[in-house]
Amino acid sequence: MTQPYRLARGGLVDRDTPLSFRFDGREYQGFRGDTLASALLANGVLRVADSLRLGRPRGVFSAGIEEPNAIVQIEEPFPEPMLTATTVELYGGLVARSLRGHGRLAGDPDPARYDSTHAHCDVLVIGAGPAGLAAAATAASSGARVILLDDQPRPGGGLLGTGEHLDWVDTVAAELAAAPETRVLTRTTAFGYYDDNHVIAVQRRTGHLGALAPAHLSRERVWRIRARQVVLASGAHERSLAFADNDRPGVMLAGAARTYVNRYGVLPGRRAVVLTTNDSAYAAARDLAAAGVEIAAIADLRPGADSDGALPGWAVARVHGEERVSAVTLRSPDGAEREVDADLLLVSGGWNPVGALYSQAGGRLAYDPDLGAFRPDGDCRQNLFVAGAAGGSYHLGVCLAEGAAAGGRAADAAGFTARAIVLPEAADPAGTPPAAVWTLPGGDPAVQFVDLQRDVTVADLARATGTGMRSVEHVKRYTTAGTAHDQGKTGGTLTSGVVAELLGVEVGALGTTTFRPPYAPVSFAALAGRDRGMLFDPVRVTALHGRHESHGALFENVGQWKRPWYYPRDGEDMAAAVLRECRAAREGVAMMDASTLGKIDVQGPDAGGFLDRLYTNMISTLKPGAIRYGVMCRPDGMVFDDGTVIRLTDERFLVTTTTGNAAAVLDWMEEWLQTEWPELRVRCTSVTEQWATVALVGPRSRDVLAAVAPGLDVSRAGFGFMTWRDTEVAGLSARVCRISFSGELAYEINVSWWDALTLWEALLAAGAAHGITPYGTETMHVLRAEKGYPIIGQDTDGTVTPHDLGLGWAVSKKKADFIGRRSFTRTDTARPDRKQLVGLLPDDGGLLPEGAHLVTAAPQRVLGHVTSSYRSAALGRTFALALLRGGRDLIGQTVWATLDDGLVPVTVTGCVLYDPEGTRRDG
Repeated sequence: MTQPYRLARGGLVDRDTPLSFRFDGREYQGFRGDTLASALLANGVLRVADSLRLGRPRGVFSAGIEEPNAIVQIEEPFPEPMLTATTVELYGGLVARSLRGHGRLAGDPDPARYDSTHAHCDVLVIGAGPAGLAAAATAASSGARVILLDDQPRPGGGLLGTGEHLDWVDTVAAELAAAPETRVLTRTTAFGYYDDNHVIAVQRRTGHLGALAPAHLSRERVWRIRARQVVLASGAHERSLAFADNDRPGVMLAGAARTYVNRYGVLPGRRAVVLTTNDSAYAAARDLAAAGVEIAAIADLRPGADSDGALPGWAVARVHGEERVSAVTLRSPDGAEREVDADLLLVSGGWNPVGALYSQAGGRLAYDPDLGAFRPDGDCRQNLFVAGAAGGSYHLGVCLAEGAAAGGRAADAAGFTARAIVLPEAADPAGTPPAAVWTLPGGDPAVQFVDLQRDVTVADLARATGTGMRSVEHVKRYTTAGTAHDQGKTGGTLTSGVVAELLGVEVGALGTTTFRPPYAPVSFAALAGRDRGMLFDPVRVTALHGRHESHGALFENVGQWKRPWYYPRDGEDMAAAVLRECRAAREGVAMMDASTLGKIDVQGPDAGGFLDRLYTNMISTLKPGAIRYGVMCRPDGMVFDDGTVIRLTDERFLVTTTTGNAAAVLDWMEEWLQTEWPELRVRCTSVTEQWATVALVGPRSRDVLAAVAPGLDVSRAGFGFMTWRDTEVAGLSARVCRISFSGELAYEINVSWWDALTLWEALLAAGAAHGITPYGTETMHVLRAEKGYPIIGQDTDGTVTPHDLGLGWAVSKKKADFIGRRSFTRTDTARPDRKQLVGLLPDDGGLLPEGAHLVTAAPQRVLGHVTSSYRSAALGRTFALALLRGGRDLIGQTVWATLDDGLVPVTVTGCVLYDPEGTRRDG
């Protein structure tokens, strides 16, 4: 394999380490240190992608993060879409293909690791070009904690592309690496700048290693950096010009071509035409000529340009070729044309300071007519310094001096004293001022591209302004210019310039679009870090989880908890297992792990009054030793959560919540205590995982409890409903509550988390003679639904009041106020046709799907929906609960449930379908 466009020598690649890779099904070779783009150019591959909207052939346009054309998909070692070939570092075994703006996500989970970390420093320097290196070295000389980050694999920035002063770069990099308080982060892109100098960056740690990446290292790491002072030395991006067919493969930014020659030892073409508005393109032309590229012509759009071999005032009239540039027609100021054979057209329409991070920090970008670009307009904050090309200074000597000065000022502001460092001598030659040119006359505006990645043309911008749009922000959204992968890095200012021309206004008055994070694309995997896959939502298990697993339980996710769903025996499906468990609870004795219920310890002299304000019913009148059911509402009067409140002492309560709302209720309590009622002397502590809870349910539950708690009076008179006792159960210190969520005689036994397994086994042994049966959450739902007990979040939808649920009895009429009380007097809240919780009995005995709409017969009018639906062993049939408009007035009537294949009649009934008198509760 040969690389016909690779120079025999030169560049910064490691020629002793050849690397094989595949692109679009063909095998090629490059070197370590190449990017995919430089390796493709070395092999003479010009067409690397097709444009998104028009499908036009596109080639490599730039040499870095600003690339709008060369969008590729990595296929091996793991699929990753929408990457720029200019930033993909070459590695052995790389397999990639060209894209037309759309990638393909992998079908398998990404095996790589991702993580994040926090860092603090005195001085953060963003950018390791000449200004950034000078700033970091100066700041580090003071002994301050310094972080220097750059998106390239090695420091140097633009010097890597010019080949200048690399010995100084290596010396400074070595000194910074050895400095004890300095950290250098390469392959790291700062993509977000937030308040208080909070900068977010992503580091690509192993992506350049391909299949050789160590499995124990994270592929990418997000750095959350808090800096006392920041030096912004992020450089500048070269921009293009709008002219006909300016998107052909072989049209390239002049600075990029210089980089490919000096950094990678690659010739992007053999014979070049140069089109420029500034002096930087001449340096590129000289370097390409020295490398063997024939410079056929230099068209300088500045009429007064005075350079040897240049054509002052000449412009590009046409670009010839389809798959790549074959010739360029130049036009003189007086209209004469000259066709020049060439396979490369180098363009430099000027340079744009990278102002994205500055803008994110709150800074304003102002148009500088001398530069023909937008640059930072003064200091946007006291602890941010801008240096070098990021501020519009393009001469090397000035960049170095500004960087050193910024690093010194930043160190001084952080409380350190910096010393002067040695800077290389850099002679900045006098030149001709740049010209601000946006479009070239002639040609079809429909192929004069402004935003290459979005295929936005001058014609598109003209169409937008023709509709009356005068804001560049509106034009951006109408045409999508600047919204693609590159975020307008090469086309953003050009868009403003073209729109200004179309509107006949000054580009400075028009302004530019707003820069928002992220500055560069960041993978979702990197942002998620370790919170992906099984770690995305933490898995919580009870102390009895292993016991449930070993006895065949199947689990469901409730909040973050793994809860036993049901316990199938051999030959049982879910329906059979749940019916068996329900019969045991209704006819004998059953037990359930209820440890996941939220438990909050509320203490303090004002605890009773505090709970009175939170719950709709009175809590402060509860006596120690007693329990009360309570409902919490939001300020709009809608049910937020429900549970029980246990009064332990005069100043201490134990509040239970639903499993899924435990954290939300604690947060709710703290919000009111800290923001609305800070005068209350109350402390709230989560004790959910301190207590393991086993619910013992059924007519024989009293016998089982008596066997394991001989010192406890379990009689009806001695242990009444909604009371609690501290006692010993199976030799364990326990708190036993007479609570029932099933309507049966029931107890909730609470022990230390560590004693849960001992308690469970003791209950199984004591209940063996009675056929004690473990049951899961599905059976729990059936039992509670038979009694009409609602589940918050399942039988409610955020628009339901306690009265709608039939819980009006739990709304106190004695309290002066509580959260949500005033909302109960609203006309809408009190209207009779609100959705109310009712029961449903399907006429055909079928199982209604939860969520099914309920309608009238004819004409059809939506009344509500099914919230819960089950088969009942106790009722011997299916039943459901529903939220039904005016439901209580419809009891005994027929409504219709919508199914996929039609309508099913159902009879409306009260929501309490089993033991409506409540006689079974006390045994």
